[in-house]
Amino acid sequence: MDEQSNSDSKDFAAVLAEFEQGKSAEPAAAAPPKVGDKVSGQIVSIGPEVAFVDLGGKAEGTIEVTQISDAEGKLTSNVGDTIEAKVSRIDPETGALILRRRVGRGTEVPAELVQAAQSGVPVEGLVTAVVKGGIEVQISGLRAFCPLSQLELRYVENPERFVGQRLSFKVSRYEEGGRGRRPNIVLSRRALLEEEAKAKAAETRARLAPGAVVHGKVTALTDYGAFVDLGGLEGMLHVSEIGFARTAHPKDVLEVGQELDVQVLKIEPAKDSKHSERISLSRKALERDPWKDAAERFPAGSRVKGRTMRLESFGAFIEVAPGLEGLAHISELGAGRRINHPKEVLQLGQDVDVTVLGVDPVKRRISLSLQEPGEREERAESRDRGESGGERSDRGSGSRERPVRAARADQSGGRSARGSGRGDRGQRGERGSGGGERGAGGDRRERERRDDDRSRGESATTTTSSGASGFGSMADFFKKSQQE
Repeated sequence: MDEQSNSDSKDFAAVLAEFEQGKSAEPAAAAPPKVGDKVSGQIVSIGPEVAFVDLGGKAEGTIEVTQISDAEGKLTSNVGDTIEAKVSRIDPETGALILRRRVGRGTEVPAELVQAAQSGVPVEGLVTAVVKGGIEVQISGLRAFCPLSQLELRYVENPERFVGQRLSFKVSRYEEGGRGRRPNIVLSRRALLEEEAKAKAAETRARLAPGAVVHGKVTALTDYGAFVDLGGLEGMLHVSEIGFARTAHPKDVLEVGQELDVQVLKIEPAKDSKHSERISLSRKALERDPWKDAAERFPAGSRVKGRTMRLESFGAFIEVAPGLEGLAHISELGAGRRINHPKEVLQLGQDVDVTVLGVDPVKRRISLSLQEPGEREERAESRDRGESGGERSDRGSGSRERPVRAARADQSGGRSARGSGRGDRGQRGERGSGGGERGAGGDRRERERRDDDRSRGESATTTTSSGASGFGSMADFFKKSQQE
């Protein structure tokens, strides 16, 4: 009997322990939502004015039908659909949660704007005008103001494009206007965009990696590139990575709001908590490289059409195909005549016919010429003939001038011999006055020069005296006459 009671007590203790263990393993009941919380639930019924939403557990909420309808009054959500909304207030009598997706379409707009400012529920308004420092927004007949700095995530250069659009805002400040005055309502659209961006950023980071191809939307254009929204995160598409074709400004190729596919080049971690990571993008990486078959498309000697893109002092850069630019050297622009600058022949943007001289795919270079192949060869041949003819004429004139130069040398040698005495005295006088060469080396060279002049003069005199008449000396002449 005692053993049976002991076993029963043990069984009861085990069951109690299992129960306590299972109870502790159960998740604690979630705290009920409070004002300002964002909740998600399923619509269980839709009445004439109010729809009931099951928020899970024992929580239940109501939302006005106008909150789930469009501007024409048609329902945008039906029974069974899951919606997201914010808790604007709690009914003190029933404890039901009053939900709002936006403010500005229900009754008692001023009171709802106060609640929106307190709970963070977005409001919807129509942009009516651009004013100093921002835009004017109409919310159910009430005028509100949104600063330009709070209109987008980035500074807006052209706020006029928002006029006429119906946008959602967050009420950042609401002040009663007093007797006969309108309330002061300040809005912020940037706050909502930042909340949406944070929600998307985590998902986007999970699929971002160097080499990944992602879809994005252009949010801003600058001189150096374009900012692309990848889904909560922005990347930078540099102007050099837009495409293979040369781009002067991103606005020539892209526009704000344009969707495109890009490849992630690299991701740099954020430097501090105030800044996000830097993401470098490329659209050029997804395009076909035009240099791969440039040699086959443009063989040497072919004649193609191109457009003048740049003019430099050494030549002109001409685009023969998107992403393919060649250089026409300044020597290939003048058609045989000399020019000082390519602008004497070409203008920026001018379409011209050029001859391909060569293609180097490795160095990514194309050599071009404005001359046609036949004209270029003819000029080269005529230039070669002119150079060879000049060399032959130089050789011929040199051989003809040798005897003349020799005779002139002989004559000058005789004159120098006759005047050597005077020249010596003049040279000695110059040395004495300091005008001649100084030093032992200078005197030695001067003596050698005088000896050479004297020897040439003597030989010239002997030749002239003995051979000038053709009969020899006068004694020989008379001796020969007597013999005859």
